[in-house]
Amino acid sequence: MSIDGTRPDLAGATGLPVGSPWTFFAVTYAVTWAFWLPAIVFDVSFGTAEGVALLVAGLAGPGLGGIGFTYLVYDERGRADFWQRLRSVRRIGLRWVLVIAAVPLALSLLAAGVDRLFGGVGATWAEGVVGFAANPLTILPALFFVTLPPVLEELGWRGYVLDRLQLRWSALVSGVILGVAWSLWHLPLFFVADTYQSGLGVGTPEFWLFFVSVVPLSMALSWVYNNTSRSILAAILLHSSANFSGEIVAVTPRADVYNVWLWVLFAVAIVAIWGGKTLTRADEVPKPPLPARR
Repeated sequence: MSIDGTRPDLAGATGLPVGSPWTFFAVTYAVTWAFWLPAIVFDVSFGTAEGVALLVAGLAGPGLGGIGFTYLVYDERGRADFWQRLRSVRRIGLRWVLVIAAVPLALSLLAAGVDRLFGGVGATWAEGVVGFAANPLTILPALFFVTLPPVLEELGWRGYVLDRLQLRWSALVSGVILGVAWSLWHLPLFFVADTYQSGLGVGTPEFWLFFVSVVPLSMALSWVYNNTSRSILAAILLHSSANFSGEIVAVTPRADVYNVWLWVLFAVAIVAIWGGKTLTRADEVPKPPLPARR
């Protein structure tokens, strides 16, 4: 077994061990983009039934990768650990539940408040909230965005590959690497009709801001994950909470810029207070069970 815990006897076509995070990223991109790129080529809108099917299939890429690589790389202990981290509520604790629930909404409201100080509108109720009284079904897209993508994505991003990154690098470096990879994974969505990303445009300031925004969120997710005994459930809940705040409060474009930079400041504060090595009070990053020999 190598020093980073990979099984050298399992090597992919690239020559990289199957346990390498780069192998996971390559496979995840291939699976997701195999469904999203055809939507671009054939001009399929994600507002149609066919488009929704392609969207969901692509979203499942990280989760399928996380489960698949867990079963390839780890033995029975590692596989059981994966499902325990997904199910266990005790790992999180009340303090972290409050952090997960409060931080995204608080940052959005603070950004709206800063916008108001400079003469802007700040924020309004989001479209799903406004339309709910007239037609409760208008909340369904918001519920989809808040629930399904975090589950499908976090089974892979935090459930599997963050551990693999942290076997070699610090929590800070691992969070940044994962944040960049996660942001670029969204790239095809900018070219598909009826996605949030396509509404931002390509090459616009909002386009670049989106890619920046994912990195501090990745840092916050790493922070919560490491402080909750590697809880996949905690990562899912924080991801959902971040999505939920956007579905409840619609901030102005200027407030959205403030919101992104508040997330950056929040990530900087995490590193300053908890330290970049582990993003926790501990001296070592929480480690997964080592892979089995075969």
